[in-house]
Amino acid sequence: MTLIANWSYPTSIRFGARRITELADACRALGIKRPLLVTDKGLADLPVTHTALDIMVVNGLGRAIFSEVDPNPDETNLAAGVAALKAGDHDGVIAFGGGSGLDLGKLVAFMAGQTRPVWDFEDVGDWWTRADADAILPIVAVPTTAGTGSEVGRAGVITNSKTHVKKIIFHPKILPGIVICDPELTVGMPPVITVGTGMDAFVHCLEAYCSPHYHPMSQGIALEGMRLVKENLPKVVADPNDIEARGHMMSAAAMGATAFQKGLGAMHALAHPVGALYNTHHGMTNAVVIPPVLRFNRPAIESRINNVADYLGIEGGYGGFLDYIMKLRDRLGVPERLRDLGVGTDRIDDLAAMAIEDPSAGGNPVELTLDAAKRLYEEVI
Repeated sequence: MTLIANWSYPTSIRFGARRITELADACRALGIKRPLLVTDKGLADLPVTHTALDIMVVNGLGRAIFSEVDPNPDETNLAAGVAALKAGDHDGVIAFGGGSGLDLGKLVAFMAGQTRPVWDFEDVGDWWTRADADAILPIVAVPTTAGTGSEVGRAGVITNSKTHVKKIIFHPKILPGIVICDPELTVGMPPVITVGTGMDAFVHCLEAYCSPHYHPMSQGIALEGMRLVKENLPKVVADPNDIEARGHMMSAAAMGATAFQKGLGAMHALAHPVGALYNTHHGMTNAVVIPPVLRFNRPAIESRINNVADYLGIEGGYGGFLDYIMKLRDRLGVPERLRDLGVGTDRIDDLAAMAIEDPSAGGNPVELTLDAAKRLYEEVI
């Protein structure tokens, strides 16, 4: 693999094949001597995780792991992770895995020294200032998928187990101090996860690009991120061992999460409640709702989508772009409707009410009203 680099934006990133060997050095650089590796249940016993644990042991960092992390983690997972961290007297966290492992790992490090409940730090106004910043433990993030970009995010998503509402917990110091992006770690992903996470990266870039908020730096990052996904996601699905293409997908994932500082939109606002109530894969859910949201937003985004189409080499402007999305989804095996993910029509009212309250809805270029949310769910379920 020829793609090897060290970046300092938006945090310190060590990018390239076999960079996982630098895990112990990354911990030392942040002053971590007794790390807790936090990952999800599905990854706990896989070779990729054992490789990371072996590196920790050989370098005198112990072999502590917490893996009671659900696909859509909630506050009970978080409480258990914090308890494990305190019981082991750990002084830092290695957040390891896909979005769920990364998000929960970051939140375990964040909540380790806080005295208020996690809900007090929701991404609302200046609520983040309620936290004791000095009590947040250092974090090394190691993504094993190319989708959420949580490794470069200043927030974590957690589901309230009582209300089944996903909440975004924000603090600037949740941003990991060092990220190791090693595309070899993504090789063993099942095809459905490769597709779901890859489409998640694309949607992050697309929604950030279409958001009406002013952030030209994010705008440029989002545009290039879409190009990387367009050119490389079909490659990694066709050849899971294409390390260069997987590297580009890891870049696109990080770019998407960096870009959506500008905002997200109705795709995420619709997907979050579905994931909370039906436990669907977040990226695949986003992929399913792309077409109806694009059509809903057309009056406000057509000129921007025309520019995206030109940059991506897609003929036909907005119409050509939508046609490309439909063909890409079909080529990658993305389900046509949410019912194919197990979503029923019995809770559309609940879903719509949750969608318009989701923080992502505020970044949509067309107001997402309750009636509009219901119509979109009816169309896509």
